[in-house]
Amino acid sequence: MQALRYWDYYDMTKTFTDLYDKSGNQQSFSHLYDVIICRENILLAYRTIKSNKGSKTPGTDGKTINDLKKWSEEKLVMKIRRQLENYCPKKVRREWIDKGNGKQRPLGIPCILDRVIQQSFKQVLEPIAEAKFYNHSYGFRPLRSAHHAMARVQQLINLSSFHFVVDVDIKGFFDHINHTLLIKQLWNMGIQDRKVLACIGRMLKAEIDNEGVPNEGVPQGGILSTLLANIVLNDLDQWIAGQWEFFPLTKPYQSKVGERYAKKRSSLKEGYIVRYADDFKILCKDGKTAQKWYHAARLYLKDRLNLDISPKKSQIVNLRKRESEFLGFTIRADKKGKRRVARTGVKEDKKHKIKKETKKLVRRIKASPSAMNALLFNSFVLGIHQYFKRATKVNLEFSRLAYDLSAFIYNHLRPVGKYGHPFQPPPTYKKMYYHNFKTFKIAGIYLFPIADVKTVKTLGFTPKMTPFTEEGRNMIHKKLRSDIQSEIGTLMKSTLPNRSVEYMDNRISRYSMKMGRCEITGLELLATDVHCHHYVPLSLGGSDQFNNLRILHKGIHKLIHATNIKMIDELIQEFQLTGDMINKVNRFRRKCELETI
Repeated sequence: MQALRYWDYYDMTKTFTDLYDKSGNQQSFSHLYDVIICRENILLAYRTIKSNKGSKTPGTDGKTINDLKKWSEEKLVMKIRRQLENYCPKKVRREWIDKGNGKQRPLGIPCILDRVIQQSFKQVLEPIAEAKFYNHSYGFRPLRSAHHAMARVQQLINLSSFHFVVDVDIKGFFDHINHTLLIKQLWNMGIQDRKVLACIGRMLKAEIDNEGVPNEGVPQGGILSTLLANIVLNDLDQWIAGQWEFFPLTKPYQSKVGERYAKKRSSLKEGYIVRYADDFKILCKDGKTAQKWYHAARLYLKDRLNLDISPKKSQIVNLRKRESEFLGFTIRADKKGKRRVARTGVKEDKKHKIKKETKKLVRRIKASPSAMNALLFNSFVLGIHQYFKRATKVNLEFSRLAYDLSAFIYNHLRPVGKYGHPFQPPPTYKKMYYHNFKTFKIAGIYLFPIADVKTVKTLGFTPKMTPFTEEGRNMIHKKLRSDIQSEIGTLMKSTLPNRSVEYMDNRISRYSMKMGRCEITGLELLATDVHCHHYVPLSLGGSDQFNNLRILHKGIHKLIHATNIKMIDELIQEFQLTGDMINKVNRFRRKCELETI
């Protein structure tokens, strides 16, 4: 997980862990503002935004991350601190995207500096909220995915015979979040720094271009929006869990969901919620209980959260008789021997979109049969396979899709490609596709076959796997070597006048990637010995981008730029450079337009 590496770069891991632990122990926080505006947190926010594809999307001021790259670290930090003293976000840009059902979804895109500010807030608020969130909400949370939500639904159907589903669709959820209630929910969660809450209130009230100041809702597209949405619906999660799962124990009752529970069954509604963002299901064992849950959830959303449901899209489904839909999949409880198991497939509208996009990409290849267009097609096929291969009927569904598209693909690509079984396909192809299906070869690239996919079982999410605890981080991946972490910390604290924030940021990334070694001699470097060299000098058109930087020992850096013959000889002797090392030095010198040695 790249985020953990970033946390280590900026020495924020312990801070986030402490916030998570204190929140889990029900402590409140009244001095979060100072953590949010600390230098390391702001630089971490910049790094996180920079690595996001959306960072090059301009806001209403027309600026992108490229406009911040040239700033020094000090300028970036001071600019954000000054802006937050009397915070007034710039207008939010409104964009509309197609939902695929003939309707459009409104996106709100803040200006780039406001995005960095929102990310600074999110980083500090997220560990506090994560400690309070319900285990079985999966949307927009660290390490969790739609596949984990599907695995939970399948577990409840397969192991515990929960065959009735309450589908609840919240009408325009993101557009109708109550601002006053949200601020109260933040306070009740322990976020009790009034300055922080005031800033969040102003973010919520940021003017939308050509629409005015919103009275409710959070903009989809805002960095903080997904976290705030989860905070709103966490109340629903906890209330539903409290009705059955967390209800106080009175007498023994055996349940296959989790552990043994002792519950009084008389008037309780047995049910479990599985939520992904604003899309959620409550699974029950019988229709009568499902009816109770439907009305209880509707009233709770209306009375407590000021949210309405869509009666047309909200329903109770008996999975033994009908399919339910969730996150692009279909779910049904089909017979298998003496029991019923979850059978999952692909939604009809998703299959329609797959066909439409496939035809679009095939037409592009026909018009221009280049390797780039073939790779774009392969990227699309691999993406849909990776997402839908968790469906139990994926092979059947995609075989049918391939059959429906076969004539179209063959007729369009026959004039520009060669059709047949792949002969000595590249390793990636062999790794992903096994059955040697016939396919087209375009510009030397074999197109991935739509039909060649098989089911992969998804394991349920392990709540212990969180980036906010030592145990969870160890489960995720091996951490950076401790000595390298220590030197990165030292590099972080160093300041270089007149250097851009991009240079300082990429210098640390390069040092980490090279495991703290000089890129010419291979020597392990202490922070005090590190110099970061521009492979193509700035004076000759080079940049501060990651690929143009090299980590060197300061003496080797001196050698690359040296013109005094005596100094050159002394440095070669000092580092005992081999022929290969001298060749590397000369390659660097040629880029600097200097004579070789």
